[in-house]
Amino acid sequence: MQNTIRIIGIDPGLRRTGWGIIETLGNSLRFVASGTVISDGEMDLASRLCQLHDGLADVVHSYQPHEAAVEQTFVNKDATATLKLGQARGIAMLVPARAGLRVAEYAPNAVKKAVIGVGHGEKQQIHMMLKVLMPKVQFKGNDAADALAIAICHAHNRQAVTSRLAALAG
Repeated sequence: MQNTIRIIGIDPGLRRTGWGIIETLGNSLRFVASGTVISDGEMDLASRLCQLHDGLADVVHSYQPHEAAVEQTFVNKDATATLKLGQARGIAMLVPARAGLRVAEYAPNAVKKAVIGVGHGEKQQIHMMLKVLMPKVQFKGNDAADALAIAICHAHNRQAVTSRLAALAG
């Protein structure tokens, strides 16, 4: 007998961290909620990271997901921006881990392939496929849409990832 699994997908960013909650039962997907945690760009870095932490912790506490998935960071030419994104990504991984969830990581191309069928695509293609896969989906902005796509990617890959993580845990 299968159980419904609630998944949080997180699209990390220092300014805006998107989150999306879905439920999966077998091959079916159901939209639960989505949103964005925003940090105040006028504040110092440590305070902004605290805002992201507290906002994500509230989401995890409110929706009680069973599993988490976070998008992997890409490296760009601006080392400072990459480092700040990495710090926000650390918060995105820490919050669900502190809540006792296993956290899977997915490359941006893997997320796109899981949702639109190819590893490269436009944001509008992701938005369209989210509406096809979950007709009741609601999201405001690219960050929340990307987070939902990350959750869907995990739903499609969770068996293999969960087995790998369990083996590593011993």
